[in-house]
Amino acid sequence: MATIKQILAANRQHRRARSQTVYINAYLQSNPLQNAHSPEVQLLAALRFYAGWSFLEVVGDGTGLSKASVSRSVAAVTPILLRHARTHIKMATTRDEVRMVHQGFHAVAGIPRVIGLVDGTPIHNPSLVEPCWIGRKHYAAINTQVVVDHHGLITDIVARWPGSTHDSFMWANSAVGQKAGRGVFGLSILLGDSGYPLRSDLVTPVTNPATPQEERCNEAHTRTRTKIERVFGIWKSRFRCIHRSSGGLRLSPIKCCRVIVVTAMLHNIAVRVGADEPPPVADEEEQSEDEALNPAMCEQHSIRPEPRPDRNLSTSSEA
Repeated sequence: MATIKQILAANRQHRRARSQTVYINAYLQSNPLQNAHSPEVQLLAALRFYAGWSFLEVVGDGTGLSKASVSRSVAAVTPILLRHARTHIKMATTRDEVRMVHQGFHAVAGIPRVIGLVDGTPIHNPSLVEPCWIGRKHYAAINTQVVVDHHGLITDIVARWPGSTHDSFMWANSAVGQKAGRGVFGLSILLGDSGYPLRSDLVTPVTNPATPQEERCNEAHTRTRTKIERVFGIWKSRFRCIHRSSGGLRLSPIKCCRVIVVTAMLHNIAVRVGADEPPPVADEEEQSEDEALNPAMCEQHSIRPEPRPDRNLSTSSEA
């Protein structure tokens, strides 16, 4: 039997969802010249695009929409959904929330005080041709930094950097990385792979472990960090538009950044409502970044991070 607190929480969520739907409908109806289709049709077309492979797939579903109409729907709906990203993408802040996250991660492999896992993942975009967009996996992409919690929720996302940008550079220039460095998260730590610098707030695997204790530490670190690789797989399988097997997001960089953050928000909504996980997609390019060079080795290998892109290309939960 549901408690009064659960009923009140469900009512708040229902009212919030209803108000967001009314807001989206009102905005789309206020711009009839951009798209002749109803707000509901535009929203469904955009959601179908996120979940599918391409504009042509949406057109081929027999919706009666042209490719241009689907494109306009995605362009109209995405910025509206993006305005709700902060509501659905956020890290634990209260004492109770932080304690729950600590307990959730500790139950995996015994590492205490973990508040999140951080890693970068490339989002393929074949329309980007400049060399700075080519990552170490040899295809054009937007490198996206993601932080996840023990439930598989994306709690922070930064989609703004060219594919050649090193993960450690993204971390150093992100709001969440700077907050961690200032001690905003208190005694909490984040876990990252060996591509990140070892710090008091960001723990990476032990390089060349020489004792059984160090071996066990690395094993626990790896077991805990499998969560973020799993989140990447579910997120990209649920929203095929950001999966490399779809051919990549053939949109302008700023539109790509917006779609990436919106799909992360929708992933969180799906996790919170208990939606079924999508079947895994074969030939996924995701793999651990542990083979990436440690920033301390960058000078030795003459690796330098790419310059910061135009801020107009920035779309993240921190904005």
